[in-house]
Amino acid sequence: ISLYLISKLFVPPGQTVNAVFYVEVLTRLQKRNARVRPAIINNWRLHHDNAPSHTAFCVVEYLAQHKVATLPQPPYSPDLAPPGFFLFPRIKSMLKGKHHASVEALQEAMTRKLSSIPVQAFLEAYENWKTRWQQCVDAEGCYF
Repeated sequence: ISLYLISKLFVPPGQTVNAVFYVEVLTRLQKRNARVRPAIINNWRLHHDNAPSHTAFCVVEYLAQHKVATLPQPPYSPDLAPPGFFLFPRIKSMLKGKHHASVEALQEAMTRKLSSIPVQAFLEAYENWKTRWQQCVDAEGCYF
């Protein structure tokens, strides 16, 4: 059985999501994994896309030092990672057409929407992710 850990972090206003910031995010995620899911701390996998902040040397070095296994992301496959095909579109559609008086109000709405997604939906996304991976393998990493 797979264990899931959903974590959210809002990027502070004015902060650029660069490699240094991403290492900070990974550090927080690893600490949270250790606290919330200690049974998997030495055996978890990270799947992120090929954004420059994810592939920078300091990020690769951090992941290697902390023995975090990563799943490869083929080029031109933005919809392979679950945030791209499941989470972001779902939250976007939940918030579409709504106006928020402040950044804090938007963050609260996003947190509520994220919390309202049933566990079953995440389980289905995981199964869909495995199917997408198989399609990518079958296409030998080529665009399809």
